[in-house]
Amino acid sequence: MTTISAAQRAAQGEGRMRINVTPYLFLLVPLAVYFVWIIFPTLFSIYLSFTNWDGISPIPAPNALSLDNYNRLFTDRDFGMSFGNNVKWMIVFLTVPTTVGLGLAMIFNTDIRGARWFKISFYAPLILSFVVIGTIWAWIYEPRAGLLNSIIVGISELLASIFPFVTPLERGPGWLADRNLALWSIMGAAVWRQCGYVMILYLAGLKNLDPSLIEAARVDGANGWQLFRRVIFPLLGPITTVVIVVSVIDSLRAFDLVQVMTRGGPGGASNVLANFMYIEAFNNYSFGYGASIAVVLLGLSLFIVVPYLYRTVKTELEY
Repeated sequence: MTTISAAQRAAQGEGRMRINVTPYLFLLVPLAVYFVWIIFPTLFSIYLSFTNWDGISPIPAPNALSLDNYNRLFTDRDFGMSFGNNVKWMIVFLTVPTTVGLGLAMIFNTDIRGARWFKISFYAPLILSFVVIGTIWAWIYEPRAGLLNSIIVGISELLASIFPFVTPLERGPGWLADRNLALWSIMGAAVWRQCGYVMILYLAGLKNLDPSLIEAARVDGANGWQLFRRVIFPLLGPITTVVIVVSVIDSLRAFDLVQVMTRGGPGGASNVLANFMYIEAFNNYSFGYGASIAVVLLGLSLFIVVPYLYRTVKTELEY
């Protein structure tokens, strides 16, 4: 039997108590950056939402905090309009890009000729910034010489030359100047970009499906629709969850396209919460009210993200 001296036992105990700080040093810089750029601004915005700070005067002390900004939200017509526009944006994002993206993924998952180039063409808008997309689509929607109105006027002239009772149009609609069309026109540009993203997500999910399950369904006599409805789509459930969460978050943080294409106009008809927050804070110098709008946006985002993260973490722990 080997006898361990007291000095050796003390050395072993000291070694067990020694903590390797090197991994924590690697985390120190990113955590500091994350705190400076994410955590602190979030907490500071929550604090400002209870003040009437104008961005110039000294920041109010804690004893000056109030709920005036949140009371104002419930009676503000512009806030209600912006919130409603975000809801419309969310509904469109949850239906059109999801349906079109899934359909494109099903088509391009087969061995059709030129599938790779079609995938690239549909995915290409995703690499463009929202500012570039907004500028391009503003040109397309230009009332006099824009691509869309030129096509509409050209078709009307062609029909007028064939049918005498048809009156040709002199000009097309003012897409971004019409209160009833501005929001939908901006969402059209956003959907154009989003469809490719959803397509890539579903393509990745389709590539990971178990081929044996699909072959078994075919052997059992399932037709194409039954195969999709009862086998493929249920197996794509995790991808669909990701698509829904991403679509909701993207619809809530819509800002760039609105700012570039209409700046919330005409008359606030195309405003969304993020753009309305920007206008109140940086145009009207009402930083406290703008911060309260930001807090509402944060709450809506957390309402969607937290259950998803909880479900994801729970699933990973089970495995």
